[in-house]
Amino acid sequence: MKNQSLIINDNDTLYDILVEISENLNFSISKFLKKDFVKIKSTKNFNYLFLTNKKVPEIKNQIIINKFPISIFKLVERLNIEFLHLTFNEQSDIKISQYTFNLNSREMKYKNYNLKLTEKEISSIIYLSNAKKSVKVNELQSNVWGYHTDFRPTPLKPIFIGSEKKFLKNSKIIILFKAL
Repeated sequence: MKNQSLIINDNDTLYDILVEISENLNFSISKFLKKDFVKIKSTKNFNYLFLTNKKVPEIKNQIIINKFPISIFKLVERLNIEFLHLTFNEQSDIKISQYTFNLNSREMKYKNYNLKLTEKEISSIIYLSNAKKSVKVNELQSNVWGYHTDFRPTPLKPIFIGSEKKFLKNSKIIILFKAL
């Protein structure tokens, strides 16, 4: 599934070329329709690039290409770099409760405190914060840690909570762990 989108404005030829090679691209391609303007302008999802010949007011993440011809390889390279840039920025600060998580540096921040976390700890926190209900240890082991139900490692609760306990105090995350 391609979760990044390229929206092409006023360039049918480029749209047709990119659609033709779309199976080799890491993003989906769509044509900009005037009726979608309000939807794009107001979206909180920044996982798109808007490719245009001239700047369109009030639309974020624009790439303006007005010098043609352009090599298709250079164009795709530029688009991939811009998508990487978007992903990096999107992961720089995620707010969960009163904590801020930087997925790039794997840090958790609260007021003046910084705590380094492992990738699995961050994945666990994000998984638990997105959960609609309490999560069982087996589900966490399977979906985040990649363990199968046959395998019984040391319980996750003591491993994860060990160093973070005093930092997290009574947050939603600890309550979710206690419910396990």
